[in-house]
Amino acid sequence: MFDPLQQSIQQHIKRYDSSFELSAAHAIGGGCISRAMRFEGLGRSYFVKLNAAVHADMFAAEAAGLDELAQARAVRVPITVCHGVEGDTAFLVCEWLNLSSDHADAAVLLGRQLAQLHRCVQKDFGWKRDNTIGATPQINTPNPDWCKFWQEQRLGFQLTLGAKNGFSSSLLHKGERLMDALGDLLAGHAPLASLLHGDLWGGNWAVDDTGAPVLFDPAVYYGDREADIAMTELFGGFPGAFYAAYRESWPLDDGYALRKILYNLYHILNHFNLFGGGYAAQAESMMDSLLAEVS
Repeated sequence: MFDPLQQSIQQHIKRYDSSFELSAAHAIGGGCISRAMRFEGLGRSYFVKLNAAVHADMFAAEAAGLDELAQARAVRVPITVCHGVEGDTAFLVCEWLNLSSDHADAAVLLGRQLAQLHRCVQKDFGWKRDNTIGATPQINTPNPDWCKFWQEQRLGFQLTLGAKNGFSSSLLHKGERLMDALGDLLAGHAPLASLLHGDLWGGNWAVDDTGAPVLFDPAVYYGDREADIAMTELFGGFPGAFYAAYRESWPLDDGYALRKILYNLYHILNHFNLFGGGYAAQAESMMDSLLAEVS
């Protein structure tokens, strides 16, 4: 009834839930990088992500990120069950949550809980391991200097990729100028190394059946908390009540409006490296705005 891959994943789940017996496996939508399924049996369900075996480390990093967020006990995240490789397929299994997009009341709670998450800090910026942002490697080698971390492991890494992926000479030149100007742009700003979701756009949060917010698909690292807040503004999906609740819990520092552009530039450069198209023009416009502040 079930193919060998599904049967193998069932056996992995049984190490976590010994009485689980797979009775149905349904493909579900929503992902643009990996395939997803719902495994059902004996009144229980599990969420299963699938990709090529070469992406096994991506799933291992995602599981570790979810575990890191869970340990903070600030915002609910799916519990990881198992991950691994069977044949030519990598898999990640998490608890199944009944999620909805009814954000109205949960947004206030999310704002407060995100501020609580960001109060989980460590000494260095980065993380114990590398992971991915989308399908792009994200380098997290710890560094005590936020400016150098952002320069080398965020903007510099994306610009190096962009040089291979067709960035124009104009964009690369402005990127080099911006790298040199980061010290001025971040002068006087001394953020804590806060635990970040890392990929906090509107599609990566929802509401469970108790009305509590849930975060998923993280790109975890420790960095300036403003980087998380900035990304929430990049593509929308977070109401004003969310921002009000966050700022009430932990006001943002002066100069955030400018740093927001700098932090979101990382994601726009990554989108160009992943998808091409008009993101290059958007990135260049953002660079122009930043460079105008230090010219």
